[in-house]
Amino acid sequence: MSKTAPEFGKVRSILWPIHSYELKKVIPMVLLFFFILFNYTILRDTKDALVVTAPGGGAEVIPFLKVWGVLPLAVIFMLIYAKLSNKLSKPKLFYCAVLPFLIFFGLFVTVLYPARDFLHPNEFCDYLQTVLPVGLKGFIAIIRNWTFSLFYIMAELWGSVALSLLFWGFANDTTKISESKRFYALFGLFANFSLIISGWFIRWASQTRQSLPVGADPWQVSLNYLMGMVILSGLIVLGVYWWINRYVLTDSRFYSQAEKTKQKKAKPKLSMKESFLMLARSKYLGCIAILVLSYGVAINLIEVTWKSQLALQYPDPNSYGMFMGRFSQITGVVTIFMMLFVGGNVIRRFGWKRAALVTPIVLLITGVAFFGFIIFRDNLKGFIASIGTTPLMLAVMFGMVQNILSKSSKYSLFDPTKEMAYIPLDQESKVKGKAAVDVVGARLGKSGGALLQQGLIVGFGIAGMTPYVGAILLVIIAVWIVAAKSLGTQFLDLTSKKKHPPEENIEPASKVETQPEATPTT
Repeated sequence: MSKTAPEFGKVRSILWPIHSYELKKVIPMVLLFFFILFNYTILRDTKDALVVTAPGGGAEVIPFLKVWGVLPLAVIFMLIYAKLSNKLSKPKLFYCAVLPFLIFFGLFVTVLYPARDFLHPNEFCDYLQTVLPVGLKGFIAIIRNWTFSLFYIMAELWGSVALSLLFWGFANDTTKISESKRFYALFGLFANFSLIISGWFIRWASQTRQSLPVGADPWQVSLNYLMGMVILSGLIVLGVYWWINRYVLTDSRFYSQAEKTKQKKAKPKLSMKESFLMLARSKYLGCIAILVLSYGVAINLIEVTWKSQLALQYPDPNSYGMFMGRFSQITGVVTIFMMLFVGGNVIRRFGWKRAALVTPIVLLITGVAFFGFIIFRDNLKGFIASIGTTPLMLAVMFGMVQNILSKSSKYSLFDPTKEMAYIPLDQESKVKGKAAVDVVGARLGKSGGALLQQGLIVGFGIAGMTPYVGAILLVIIAVWIVAAKSLGTQFLDLTSKKKHPPEENIEPASKVETQPEATPTT
């Protein structure tokens, strides 16, 4: 009996490594992550349905949008955010970053989308198609459906700003390294239930056309429900953030007032030029940037090819939305499984480096399988017909499996390890370096992949570029793996120095604040 109790306690601490007093911090942080990710899922699926199924649109519009729309707006946002970070408190900065998104999505569904026929310059774009090369169809579609393009850009930025910059920046500022090893995997685990719920909601909103009277616009009705929920969820995000600042960060067990004051006094005031120079000169931040860039390029190379197949299979926005809702639900289930049995346990048992290598290896295996099928599917027509499906539908299924596995490994391992990498850095590197890496770096990664695809689309067409995209993907993943190994070594060195500082810097034992061990709650 005496041996069984300690063993049970050890198993319980692995499955639920949270102390009872820490629930006050963990629960609101999970809620904050949940509603941000809930919005991200709805916006991600809606933006694709808008631009891919729009008149004159298609999957080829995505690479052009990411280069000529998302990247410039991301740079502008980073400049404004960095400027405001020197003038506003962190809570005010958070509110100022979130509110413009909620206002835009409200205006889109009530003003811009209903007036699309008046606002979109279709005649001018018809003329452009007669004078410009066929490969620039995607660029013309940006102008033709400019309100949809603006929605796509804002939806993309929500993922970088609200999820990567605001939530994870807030978590890194208020979480210790010892807490992060236990908290971060659980943050993602419970927050990813939002994919299941939001996926169900997207499917429900997309099915409303079945009960509408003749002449009604089913996509307008679906957008009303979807954007209404996005705005409500965004308001909840602001409320939860206020509650954390009011009731959690005032608790000395989680965040001491002395540390808060020290961080406020030490708040960096670097110019943008100095921020980018810091990023370029720091090998550590440079490796983080390579990880983010590599993921952005790799996932973009794969997704555009998949979405081109998806648009052919589901040309109607409501049917496209229903499929994406189901895709998000399955992604949520697989991600939760990965977090329960893979994510946190891999980080704790095998260390940061091995955990960070899982995502590029998953993309390597699934990417090779997906592109291999696309390239050689004409040789498998007899087999495909024998199983009662079509090459197009099977390509859609292959791409869906690839995306589900890559996204679940990202949420369960890539994001937690990337965010853990910021924790040993000083406050200056966290604020300025993270803004440059996450907002511009992530956008530059996707835009870099999009720029490559633009050239390939113009030269070979979206169907003929597949072999070249597959070859580029192999190179990108190889660079990613090298950078992850280097960053793993540096991370270990930094965390070791923090745990074992030089003797002259060690405070007397009487001055060291200690926290008694508590038994994890069940």
